[in-house]
Amino acid sequence: MPDLPDAHFRHLLLPYTGKVTHVRVPKQGFTTDFAAVIDSEKGPFFVKAMFNNPGGRKDSILRERAINPYVQPLSPRLLWSVNEDDAGWIILGFEAIEERGLDFEPSSPDLPLAVDLLNRAGALGLPGVARDWREDRWDTYVGSDVELALLRGDALLHTDINPSNLVVGEAGAWVIDWSWPTRGAGFIDPACFVVQLISAGHSPESAESWAAGCTAWSSADPKAIDVFAAADLRMLRAIAGRRPDQAWLTALAEAARAWAGHRGIPDAGL
Repeated sequence: MPDLPDAHFRHLLLPYTGKVTHVRVPKQGFTTDFAAVIDSEKGPFFVKAMFNNPGGRKDSILRERAINPYVQPLSPRLLWSVNEDDAGWIILGFEAIEERGLDFEPSSPDLPLAVDLLNRAGALGLPGVARDWREDRWDTYVGSDVELALLRGDALLHTDINPSNLVVGEAGAWVIDWSWPTRGAGFIDPACFVVQLISAGHSPESAESWAAGCTAWSSADPKAIDVFAAADLRMLRAIAGRRPDQAWLTALAEAARAWAGHRGIPDAGL
């Protein structure tokens, strides 16, 4: 049976959980040092933890802690947290939910729910805590400052839209894993959805028809979507090239290529 990292980690949890009786590691991977659903004397919790070391991974878990109050009830509630000094742990304890990831395949009955969740996420206001979290992951891959301006905006973005992060259960549906929320153009989350749909087997036309149900997509400048499609292809190709052993990254890059081609973006120009 999977267990907690060590006795010190167990001691840090004790005031919030009491005795831990069972640890369940989800099938989906997390870019954290520890992630699991735990059963305990005080109930079940979903626990995510990072070592308190400088860098982006630490920043991501701190952002997830900071944004949680502002993404309710779309995300499970953060119930408690631990933040040790340098070289210690940062631990988040969320309410545990029984859920499954949505199916993005073309015949899936989950697709309308995915669109609804994206619209609910798109309707969230931008809290003050996120105002300086400018979305910049695609900046390197645009062709000019004019293009870059088309990706700017004041929407709160999730940016990791995939079948594992849009989930449903008997108690409701949620957008989970807000580990890198940012501020940018509202159509970016639906655009990420398009690439995921194509990777799941949709044609680009079908993927865009589902994205058209998202308010942020339908109100976007088509030129801005073209800029994003080209930048996303460049970025995904670069990431897949650095990690050739990750087949899912190669599949996403291929999906991005198909989408860019559908929008008339010449592959040779990329």
